[in-house]
Amino acid sequence: MADTVREKDDAVASRVRELEALIRHHQERYYNGEPEISDEEFDALWDELASIDPGNALLASIGADRSERWPKYRHRMTMGSLSKATDPGSFLAWAAKMNFGLYLVQYKLDGASIELQYDEGRFVRGVTRGDGEIGDDITPNVMRMKGVPKELPEPFSGAVRGEVLMSRAIHAEKYADKANCRNAANGLMKRKDGKGAEDLDIICYDALGSLPSGPPFSTELEKIAWLQRMGFLVVPTIECKSPQEVVAYRAKMMEVRASLPYDIDGLVVKGNRIDLEDASKLRPELQIAFKFSPEEAVTTLVDVEWSESGTSVTPIGLVEPVRLAGTTVQRANLANPGMIRSMDLRIGSKVVITKRGEIIPKIESLVENPPDATPIPIPTHCSLCGIPLVDEDTRLYCPNAACPGKAYHRLEKWLSVIDIKDIGSALLRRLFDAGKVVRIPDLYSLTVEDLLSFERMGEKSAQKVIRNIKAHSEVSLAQFIAGFDIEGIGLLMAEKLVAAGYDSLDTLLHASWSDFAQIDGFAEITAKALYQGLRLVEADMRKLVDRGFVHIRPPVIAAPEGKSAVAGKSFCFTGELATMKRAEAEKLVRDAGGFVKSSVTKDLDYLVTNDPNSGSEKNRKAHELSINIIDEAQFLAMLGREGNSDRAG
Repeated sequence: MADTVREKDDAVASRVRELEALIRHHQERYYNGEPEISDEEFDALWDELASIDPGNALLASIGADRSERWPKYRHRMTMGSLSKATDPGSFLAWAAKMNFGLYLVQYKLDGASIELQYDEGRFVRGVTRGDGEIGDDITPNVMRMKGVPKELPEPFSGAVRGEVLMSRAIHAEKYADKANCRNAANGLMKRKDGKGAEDLDIICYDALGSLPSGPPFSTELEKIAWLQRMGFLVVPTIECKSPQEVVAYRAKMMEVRASLPYDIDGLVVKGNRIDLEDASKLRPELQIAFKFSPEEAVTTLVDVEWSESGTSVTPIGLVEPVRLAGTTVQRANLANPGMIRSMDLRIGSKVVITKRGEIIPKIESLVENPPDATPIPIPTHCSLCGIPLVDEDTRLYCPNAACPGKAYHRLEKWLSVIDIKDIGSALLRRLFDAGKVVRIPDLYSLTVEDLLSFERMGEKSAQKVIRNIKAHSEVSLAQFIAGFDIEGIGLLMAEKLVAAGYDSLDTLLHASWSDFAQIDGFAEITAKALYQGLRLVEADMRKLVDRGFVHIRPPVIAAPEGKSAVAGKSFCFTGELATMKRAEAEKLVRDAGGFVKSSVTKDLDYLVTNDPNSGSEKNRKAHELSINIIDEAQFLAMLGREGNSDRAG
């Protein structure tokens, strides 16, 4: 009991020291005009210290200074924040609900919100956003900023909302030591001595109030025109007739935003009708911030490569190098010929490229086709066997079952799925070209002498290759199936087959395509592809088993009670693991009778991640679907291994 009390006292003392350091740090930043947190966040730190150590000397020593922070004042218009869309799909979903006849699009200025209050045309006060209803009265500083008319041509009483900004030119000339324009502006606008406020501009976009004769405007377009007539600097406003026009305009702005005089981090989209009830909400519903994403960029498509993987021929876009989510990207997935046609992509096209979550970069949409852009040639014949390719729009492939490309890719797939090391692509290609290894059973007939016939292959290296092949002679049925590279049948689909009762090679090979079509997740096309694929590889499958090259482990039906909670459950992994590679973790799941998924779906049981707050697509979707999110320690605990965590899933 005494130990528990002592531990609690130590924890409180540690938190007091932490709070003292934070308060001193942020107080100093505030008075240097470089605040890192809001006043509300500062007050929360102060109140926490007062609650756990009310006699703390720090509270008395800077209490007077705290009271000298900017006075508070209530807004005349609600200064809420907008809901956000960070990709065209989420924006279009919002636009479908709004169904505006006209979409007004404005820059989302990357600064700090300010309310300018007027009485009968005379400027009386400048108030920061604060909590949306009450902010800091920084009028002395606002009076020195550009874009603030002190007297209006009309006796307007009410409020005008704008954004405090620093231009890129001023930042480069005088404040290059600050990280960006926004940070510099946020610091200067609240300096108690007002120094530097003259370097800031206020650009306006909203107003609420009236003249003695009534409201001075009745639509959003009239509001912008009125603000301009009154002498305010106003945000540019573009009219779009459809949501698709908005998406296209956003793509163009992504390309030119770096040349604008001010930083913007997206667009604000609204209708032309003024809705005072909606505008009074802290989060209005009739307008949205269509933000730029760090996982998006605009670049130029300079060429297209056609990757031959098995029978499929897939286009890969080569683009001008562009920074995307912290990396330089030069290649992007184009999916299939249909995508090229539907987007009218050409060599020289300006395109939006994305890298969302953990997927590879992808060309998302067309921005424009310059006059000198040229059509993308689509292959018509297989480069390996010369057979005409089948172009189904969504898929381009070689129909030749005996195509050497298919045979080679099947060998690559087997080595990958079974996890056989030491046979790299160079050695495999030499074995294949020499006719030593053309089919999967050939791997198990290899001898040291076969390998020694190649240049630069020593006896120890050859023996190591043979040992590694034999060390992987026992596999699960799901691995065995997936290793044969049947169209559409990876490990996940193979595991579904086994779970559906096709738990032996004989049961699998004697089934009809209609039997497969009854399995959840197997549509008619997949079922037929599986049936036909099995016919092509049946002889090799039988040879591997009948000659004892490979032993198929019986499937795990259930784990012994108390030993593992993994059996029958599905797992998806995202991010880095600390104690093992992802492939090892996935193998542990399969060995314990669980299933591995490559993506987050509604029937997933667990998402395993050591960074549950990351912005990855898998994390986001798991939260949306209320999937259990566990960390590596919890995952290991489910397997009965060392590891522990207190975080709830």
